[in-house]
Amino acid sequence: MPYICMAFFIKIFFSLKNFLFPSACVLCGANLIGADEIQYSLCKQCRISIVPIQGHKCLVCGKPLISENGICIPCRNIKERSFDRLWVLYPYTGKYRKLLGFYKFSKNLELSAFFAKKIIELIANEAILKDAVIVPVPPRPGKIKHSGWDQIDYLIKQMEKISGCLPVNRCLKRRKSKVQKHLNRTERLENLKGRIFIKGAVPKIALIVDDVITTGSTIEVCAQTLKQGGAEKVLGLCLFYD
Repeated sequence: MPYICMAFFIKIFFSLKNFLFPSACVLCGANLIGADEIQYSLCKQCRISIVPIQGHKCLVCGKPLISENGICIPCRNIKERSFDRLWVLYPYTGKYRKLLGFYKFSKNLELSAFFAKKIIELIANEAILKDAVIVPVPPRPGKIKHSGWDQIDYLIKQMEKISGCLPVNRCLKRRKSKVQKHLNRTERLENLKGRIFIKGAVPKIALIVDDVITTGSTIEVCAQTLKQGGAEKVLGLCLFYD
């Protein structure tokens, strides 16, 4: 009964919001109609078109396989790896890149509910993820002061709100380091060396959550830190892969 009441009030809230402040789909610009569309800032057609990657995927990094079998060539070439397996949802191209831009840089908070729902669905469909405790990738010191927020932690809070019982452990912290954007994998690993540390207890099975994976260096250093802190298995989940 409480859940039904909450859903009713959410629909009333978004309907009233749209009446006072008409909004448009962030992808196609169409007018949003109904509480469901307004809640996510996406029209029904655009929501339907945003589909997680399908087909055969690498058993390590989660990216689509082209002609390989089981594990992609880049993952085969990495001799040492701290995380056990990674999942990714969307390619960081086209409309998907635009979608993350609206969330991360334009601070469209409604999109967090859409992303949170997709991640929760993935966790529910993967048996290995059901016992994992979510560990957010920690933000750079000063990031919140500079950008006004941490998009990863906000996403995790939405997931906690939607699920009601999601296990989360914010045990990873980060010291000041250079911006990673223009560095290659080797440089990124060196830049983060000793910069990620643990504060508090470490879960036995951890699921690191981030928005984009490029070289995998951030996930790698976080996983390495968690295993050094006592984690038995470290998994990773990213919304987008570059």
